Amino acid sequence: MTNSKPSHYFALIAVILLGGLLRFWHLDLKPIWLDEIITALFSLGRNYTDVPLDVVFPVERLSQVFSFKAVLTCPQIAANLATYSVHPPLFFCLNHSWIQAPFVGMMHQDWIWSLRSLSALFGVISIAAICWLNAIAFSRTAGITAAALMAVSPYAVYLSQEARHYTLPILLITLSLVGFVQIYKDLLQQKLRYSVWLGWTAVNCLGFYTHYFFILAFVAQVVTLLAFMYSQRRSLPRHSLLVITLSILFVFASFTPWLLAMTSHFNRSETTWLPQLNYFAPIYQTLASWVLMLIALPVENQPWWIAVSSGLVMLVLSLWIARFVFRGLKQLWHSSTTRLSTLMLLSFTTIVLLEFFAIVYFLGKDITIAPRYNFVYYPSFCALVGASLGVQNFRFKLQAKYIVIVFGLVSSLFVVNNLAFQKPFNPQLVAQNMNLEPATPLMMVVGYATYQDVALGLSFAWALEKIRSDRVPTNLAFFARSPGYESVWQKLSAAPIPDATTVNLWVVASGLRRRDYPAQLTVSHKQCQIDTTQHYRIGIPYQLYRCHS
Repeated sequence: MTNSKPSHYFALIAVILLGGLLRFWHLDLKPIWLDEIITALFSLGRNYTDVPLDVVFPVERLSQVFSFKAVLTCPQIAANLATYSVHPPLFFCLNHSWIQAPFVGMMHQDWIWSLRSLSALFGVISIAAICWLNAIAFSRTAGITAAALMAVSPYAVYLSQEARHYTLPILLITLSLVGFVQIYKDLLQQKLRYSVWLGWTAVNCLGFYTHYFFILAFVAQVVTLLAFMYSQRRSLPRHSLLVITLSILFVFASFTPWLLAMTSHFNRSETTWLPQLNYFAPIYQTLASWVLMLIALPVENQPWWIAVSSGLVMLVLSLWIARFVFRGLKQLWHSSTTRLSTLMLLSFTTIVLLEFFAIVYFLGKDITIAPRYNFVYYPSFCALVGASLGVQNFRFKLQAKYIVIVFGLVSSLFVVNNLAFQKPFNPQLVAQNMNLEPATPLMMVVGYATYQDVALGLSFAWALEKIRSDRVPTNLAFFARSPGYESVWQKLSAAPIPDATTVNLWVVASGLRRRDYPAQLTVSHKQCQIDTTQHYRIGIPYQLYRCHS
């Protein structure tokens, strides 16, 4: 590692400031979507019992649903999550404490900004952590390069602007990899520093309570470390096998209080949304995710010529970058000072990818369809790309490095302005479609089978609330569809409806085919006729009925 220079610290500060600007800029611009609704409910001290179900209520009541309810303890939040959701509790506990802090409210009055700001903060801290990782594994120059890549990574910016538990595990995985690299370096020197092992163990204990996929990262580190220790078995310091055994046992033992909740979550309906397996899709989806970690130009909901042009630029540029990264990795491999760090991080990344494909092909759950799940190996990916582009004697390294950073910066600007990595189900677009006649009273009805359906409807309703006039009635209703949609139509027939000559009724019906929507519905005293020109599907279908007295 090169000697410490003030320029490195100034560069790191500049990179962190740039990363912070990108993550906090327009933090409340994008509409809140299904998963963030879930975060909001539990972070605000609420759960689904606070949502009015099987009744009609005005859209103005949403502000009450999304208000801070009460100061809860972490065990109380964990109990809510164990009952109503499928996630470990640590991020939600931290976010609950964060959004009630006075200084958070002073920074911004919008509750969505407050809800997302902790994720953005963890994203900024991760930039410093990845610099630390590469400084230990490779060099200070590689550390600054990796930090710059993460600062402008459209993928990292996208996750940082999500009110979800992704940037916290990214931070913890990065810190865990710092310990992982330091441990193998110590073992090479026949040293056993208990403080490093304790830190590594503690970080992994916390990580298990942030996201279930953190377990994959821990297993990949353990397998890599055990393989390394086996290869060095003749020169290992005394008690090293005992130390790693105790560390592994302690990490898993620390998670036993949550094991019962985790096993119950595996059978919940919220985990069955992943599509049926397509044998080739996971491969190209994984490759596409690697591209998105570096470049993300506008392709979603764009005119075809913009989408095609952006796609071609991303493809050509990613192939060009891949050539430089491959050459850089070869140079790292052939250098005696960086070979082992390269091998360890490559092994970690490969094992995580193998775990992903095992889940896909053996369990039939295609987790590669959602780029956000790649957070598990994103720190090692960023570290390796940063090191490969920051190799000291690498021809054209400056050209390649700065081109990647510039395109990353441009991509992140698209992300923060809602032109790339748009929110799933696009609540903003749904609300605009539903609000096709702003002066006409509106009623949105959601048929729900699970709380996921309720959260999705709430995201549409909140987007509607932001664009509908207070003077025009806008009502909502969530009706249970058990055993089927006939129960929804029956409840709808007795439901109150705005007292106006004409009302636009929108029915959000997850799982319902277009031809299965009834041609006519009765709502209170009004007859509602289907408008076949106003049928949409954006993950789920929603249909307009025009109601007249």
